[in-house]
Amino acid sequence: MGTGLLIGLILLAAVVFFKTIRIVPQRSAFIKERLGKFQQTMEAGFHVLVPFVDRISYKHSLKEQALDVPPQICITQDNISVEVDGVLYLQVIDARKASYGINDYKFASTQLSQTTMRSVIGKMELDKTFEERESINSAIVAAVDKASDPWGVKVTRYEVKNIVPPQSIKDAMEKHMRAEREKRALIAESEGERQAKINRAEGDKQELIERSEGERQRRINEAQGRASEIEAVATATAKGIREIATAIAAEGGSDAVNMRIAEQYINEFGNLAKTNNTTIIPANLTDLAGMVSGAMTVLKSSDSDGKDS
Repeated sequence: MGTGLLIGLILLAAVVFFKTIRIVPQRSAFIKERLGKFQQTMEAGFHVLVPFVDRISYKHSLKEQALDVPPQICITQDNISVEVDGVLYLQVIDARKASYGINDYKFASTQLSQTTMRSVIGKMELDKTFEERESINSAIVAAVDKASDPWGVKVTRYEVKNIVPPQSIKDAMEKHMRAEREKRALIAESEGERQAKINRAEGDKQELIERSEGERQRRINEAQGRASEIEAVATATAKGIREIATAIAAEGGSDAVNMRIAEQYINEFGNLAKTNNTTIIPANLTDLAGMVSGAMTVLKSSDSDGKDS
């Protein structure tokens, strides 16, 4: 009996010893009560309890926690039922308030998120619920954070996961999107055709301009060529006339001219029988000297007129 009693006392002492020692992990907080009354918030580290007097009533994690908000049915402003769920992120700031301020802060925060979600969705039309997710998240965070302040809980953010409309609304939205895509495709096609026509018209216009410019330049070049040709011929003719006049004025020039005129006259007269040309001939064919003398008189008159001028 003595040995058994000793072993029992040793075991009781070991149990009491281990009951009096508490090691709080990092980012955790324990609530110590003494005789049923709050005594201390035990933070990370080593702590000693008074046996049979002190006890650990609540244990809280000070890390940020993610709570899944179950799906719920919300009615939009245009009377469409949608199923909405989300994720709520919160963190215990004051372990004492989280223990005594409310029975279950996680459940309370989740329920408050759902009620706030229904209220926010009820103020929006269906199309806006897909576009205004950020405003929905901000509204829920503001509402839940304000309500959870006495609980020692800080709501950091809320994220809407899914917004699921009824199947009939899905079908209608799909038809609408299909119609919008077809409309955009037709608009893009018509814009392409319009741009193609504009490009072709611009090309034709530029081609006509280039062609007219080419034709204008061609005519200018031809006119300049003809003018240069006429000028060259006139210059050559004038030079030839001056040379003839100089030759006539030289010694023996008149005799050479007379001989040349007589030679051409005889040649032309000899060709009358060979061709069918109608030619006016003088009445006195034997007066060759008179004809040459008349031609020389004309030449001299022209020459004197040129000198006077």
